Amino acid sequence: MSEFEPPQSRKPDSSKFREGKFTYHQEIEVEIASLTNLGEGVARVDGWVVFIAGALAGEKVVARIWHNAANFSRGDLVRVIVPSAHRVQPRCELFGECGGCQYQNLAYPQQLEWKQKQVAEAFERLGGIKTKVDACHPSPKQYGYRSKITPHFMTPRRADFPIGFLAAGTSRRVVDVPKCPIATDAINAAYARSRKDIKGNPGRFERGATLLFRDCEEGVVTDSRQVVTEKVGAIQLKFLAGEFFQNNPSVLEQFVGHAIKLAHESGAKHLVDTYCGSGLFALSGARLFDSVNGVEVSAEAARKAAENATLNHFLNCRFIAGSAESIFKKLPVEGHESAVIVDPPRKGCDEAFLDQLNAFAPRRIIYVSCAPDTQARDVKYLCSKGWKVISVRPFDLFPQTRHVECIAALERA
Repeated sequence: MSEFEPPQSRKPDSSKFREGKFTYHQEIEVEIASLTNLGEGVARVDGWVVFIAGALAGEKVVARIWHNAANFSRGDLVRVIVPSAHRVQPRCELFGECGGCQYQNLAYPQQLEWKQKQVAEAFERLGGIKTKVDACHPSPKQYGYRSKITPHFMTPRRADFPIGFLAAGTSRRVVDVPKCPIATDAINAAYARSRKDIKGNPGRFERGATLLFRDCEEGVVTDSRQVVTEKVGAIQLKFLAGEFFQNNPSVLEQFVGHAIKLAHESGAKHLVDTYCGSGLFALSGARLFDSVNGVEVSAEAARKAAENATLNHFLNCRFIAGSAESIFKKLPVEGHESAVIVDPPRKGCDEAFLDQLNAFAPRRIIYVSCAPDTQARDVKYLCSKGWKVISVRPFDLFPQTRHVECIAALERA
């Protein structure tokens, strides 16, 4: 467990309400035109934008205003007057109150359509790039897929204190969540046992905490420092349970395979995996390239990647512990013979890294991202340096939520 100290709620009460287009808790009837990349419905009243969580495109709804900003307002969904043909019954009774899911009320084919649209809009609006975006690759499992969850609880102040996830629209209040339908059955069973134990002994906790449940080859692990094993295709990967690793095993092999296919099809002899973590992309491509070079800012993760290469009997892999921003000077391969996989954190890459990537001049860049907005920004910068987008494909690693992964490939124009 780790300490959980969330910031203040962003949802104001009436005393903090900003005067503007609407009054506090004014109810308005609106038609929903589209969805945002946060999964909120978008309506317009005399040109004024109103965001409404839980509303779907094509619906007529009643919303209750709780926030005015300088050029938009936010409202809670009160009732649906005319429902979307794609509205479905959420599987979780806490949908709309728990902030974990945004799309349980939307049929799965339409979830995929909206994620494809949102990637296309990000590339066009933020990247200035109008390009074909492939259909969003679906997840074989839409529920029961998530192999890691991190529930929270605050300092126990009453007998029946909540253990669960942050409430929708806030960053402070925890909703009591007895079971999470997008988590695996094994996680839910272990989570139920932990909830019973924690709620039965609240006196031993002086502060709140964040719990960990990771479903892996070893079973459900709750110690963030324990070494665990995941299998992706024919590859075995060991890493610390608390470290980042993609949390939908049902689609992970196809996701990684697409990135490796794009790299291999370039004709490159060598693969360079920046931000390589425990070696997921690097090792998945090791059989197809003469050499693989990975770099990772975490020395511990780089060691794990090297150990994973040995575990999988690969002799052509080399891993460097250091900043990805200085990797290209240390590489023993030439850019024109290499394909580079870039899989940065949500904030994307900085210009120093992108400049070095451009100077390295690989045969192909495969940019993997969990944030299409920062991906579009970085791709725009690369395009200004003479690159062109040849492929964009979203992958749905997070069904029922607003999140989407995206793999884009670039070559010299």
